[in-house]
Amino acid sequence: RPVVRPLPAGAAPGADAGREWTDNGALSFLAEASDLLAGHTDEDKVASLAGQLVVPRFADWCAVWLRDDDRSRLPRLARVWHAHESHIEELRAALLQDPPPAAPRTLPGRAVACPWPSAGAARDGRTPGAAVRCDLVVGGRSVGTLMIGRAGLARLPDEVLGLIEDFARRVALAVLSARRYALQANISRILQRGLLPREEVAVPGLDTALVYEPAGEGTWAGGDFYDLLRLPDGRWRFALGDVCGSGPEAAVVTGLARPVLRLLAREGYSVPETLDRLNREVGEQARFLSVVYGELAFRDGLVDCTLTCAGHPLPLVRDASGTVRPAARPQLLLGVEQETAYESQSCTLHPGDTLLCVTDGVTERRRGRQLFDDGDGLAALFADCAGLDATGTAERLRRAVYAFAPELPADDLAMLVLRSPAPDEAPASG
Repeated sequence: RPVVRPLPAGAAPGADAGREWTDNGALSFLAEASDLLAGHTDEDKVASLAGQLVVPRFADWCAVWLRDDDRSRLPRLARVWHAHESHIEELRAALLQDPPPAAPRTLPGRAVACPWPSAGAARDGRTPGAAVRCDLVVGGRSVGTLMIGRAGLARLPDEVLGLIEDFARRVALAVLSARRYALQANISRILQRGLLPREEVAVPGLDTALVYEPAGEGTWAGGDFYDLLRLPDGRWRFALGDVCGSGPEAAVVTGLARPVLRLLAREGYSVPETLDRLNREVGEQARFLSVVYGELAFRDGLVDCTLTCAGHPLPLVRDASGTVRPAARPQLLLGVEQETAYESQSCTLHPGDTLLCVTDGVTERRRGRQLFDDGDGLAALFADCAGLDATGTAERLRRAVYAFAPELPADDLAMLVLRSPAPDEAPASG
């Protein structure tokens, strides 16, 4: 990759000097800048990277101001970078005292000369130089200002000004992209808080553990979801589901599913009746939903489980001897056929038995062509968790999912572990 050589201090500011700066890799520099700036999700990191790209290749120092949508607020000095680190704080103090004004409306995104920072800050050998500022403009809107300075020059060559303008446009696009990502991530966090239970996940009398890890940073809410609900008569309902797809449309289905499940359970509908009605609601949204939905009833040290598995990885039960078996039969995804009649299956958790429910972020974790659950891999690993409590079981499975492939999971990861304590164990508290 060609290297852009910085103009020697004291060099003449004529056309030859401009070519010295721009002819030795200017296009390579802009391509590198576009590549490095793209994809950043934090506007302050974009500002920091911009300074490091410019200094010392084209300038002795660089400063970036960021401006939000509230025009009444002054721009924020986000980053100051200097070829000599000992000058950074001095330069910052001077720039805070005398921030650059916005460029004239007639020169949007153009580099214009501006005064060297006051009090002799940012000097190199106490020799002042030339400074320019360039508004960071994208879509006709300024998102900030880039300012650079080079000691020992009366003015910056025109060739360099053009290069800085091209660079500033790339910085502006990266800042706007980072802001949009941050806005989406914030909306997602707000949605996620509203779509999941606020209360602690625990069922009195059972050892309970939950793993819930959305894939990616700042992704849209609306993938996997879970719920636990105590009914007035002491029974419990639980759900672990996965909306097909992502984005706000999937979040709508997630936002629909949990309230409907809760409402119908409180109104006395059975497990299959509840899914019959939710199936019709999901079908009207033109989306699909997989879910394992069940009820827990306690009697004489036993836990009776009523389960329905609709298009979801089958729930598994491990008994005290370590034998693992499916706890339900597979049935159709919700939203495929509105007139589907769902059925439930029953099992009983004896002391020492454990019920495991997972989403396909576990079973379909991929390593090349191999899936985590190929050859009943999940059941084999679950059987090997004998002697572990619910938290230990969940953690061993979680670590195994991550260790299965070198890259991070591309799908949400969720699992619910419900274990009936053995007679010599203290029951879980509510």
